[in-house]
Amino acid sequence: MKKKHVKSLVSLNAQSARAYAFLLLKFRLRSEAELKARLRQKGYSEALSQDTVNFLKDREFIDDCVFARGWVASRLKRSLGFRKIKQELFQKGLTQEIIDNSLLNAFEHYDEGQVISQLARKRFSKLKDIDPLKAKARVYAYLMRRGFASERVGEIVKGL
Repeated sequence: MKKKHVKSLVSLNAQSARAYAFLLLKFRLRSEAELKARLRQKGYSEALSQDTVNFLKDREFIDDCVFARGWVASRLKRSLGFRKIKQELFQKGLTQEIIDNSLLNAFEHYDEGQVISQLARKRFSKLKDIDPLKAKARVYAYLMRRGFASERVGEIVKGL
């Protein structure tokens, strides 16, 4: 009788872990590592967290490649640089290969120079009342915080 009770608790626990994972996925896509970490944070065991992630992965509810492509697309819409996006994907627990592939695909359809130029002009227009050297330094720092390459930022800021 006790074995039956223990088995039902384990399956109930697996059901609640899956339900929590589905709840998280309802709001946005997540990486495998991110989902596993959230399950662990909620108090589920390492083994149960891994089983839940494997369950979702087998049924194609989570896929790190799809997550990376979606994340890159959403971050490019917010005019962030590749360096910043790469850092965020790394923090989400993705492998270097997945990160590089998703950025490479995005790089083909994205003109970083044009985006940097637009952001720099917009920022300069807000800083027209201060010393030009100070304004350039602020624009440069702003663009660097957004994750753009320092060489490209330097060229464009110098030209404005």
